[in-house]
Amino acid sequence: MKQLIILLLLIIAFSIGFGKYQEYKRYNAPNVNYKTTKKLDLDYYNQETVLNYYKAIEDVNSFVKMQWTANDIDVRTPEDDTEKTKLAVKKYANKLAIIKYYESKLENSQILKANGLNNKEIQFLEETGTNFKAYQKSLAKNKIKRMFNPDKALINGHKTAFIYEIQKQLNKKGFEITTDGVYKIETLNAIKIFEEKNNLFADGVLDILTLDTLFE
Repeated sequence: MKQLIILLLLIIAFSIGFGKYQEYKRYNAPNVNYKTTKKLDLDYYNQETVLNYYKAIEDVNSFVKMQWTANDIDVRTPEDDTEKTKLAVKKYANKLAIIKYYESKLENSQILKANGLNNKEIQFLEETGTNFKAYQKSLAKNKIKRMFNPDKALINGHKTAFIYEIQKQLNKKGFEITTDGVYKIETLNAIKIFEEKNNLFADGVLDILTLDTLFE
């Protein structure tokens, strides 16, 4: 009889303890705050995107805690596959996807800034849909074009950085000529052949049309 009473007391104590534990567990969610290890540009040109990123984090954190305390569901590592749990996990995945979207933009901006770009240049890339390599190529092309003076004819034996860049580009187009920056018959003939192949006026003299075609 005495042993039965002790057993009943143990069962009652366990039930009370388990209930207290469940109550504690319900209202004391573990550390569920979202964190990232990615390097993000928080000085991004569009600060509304940064604000939306923080809002998305707060939204997912609140959702995780609410599901834990109100429904006893850990959407990060669910323990069952009830319809209620599946729906909560799906909503969590959608909210997480929003965070990942903003993170990808901010991470890419940080990478571009590490390569020397500023906010204005990054905005240009995003708005035009230009990738970084194409942008670099465009910058290099424009620098070379600014060296071109249509009013100054190239003279045989003349040596300049502009001629050197032209020779490099001709080699990229399949010509095998010396890249020494010296304008001579070899370079003139290569330009002339290039013009012929591209349906340009083949006189071997650089003009803006030849230059644009050469650097396409």
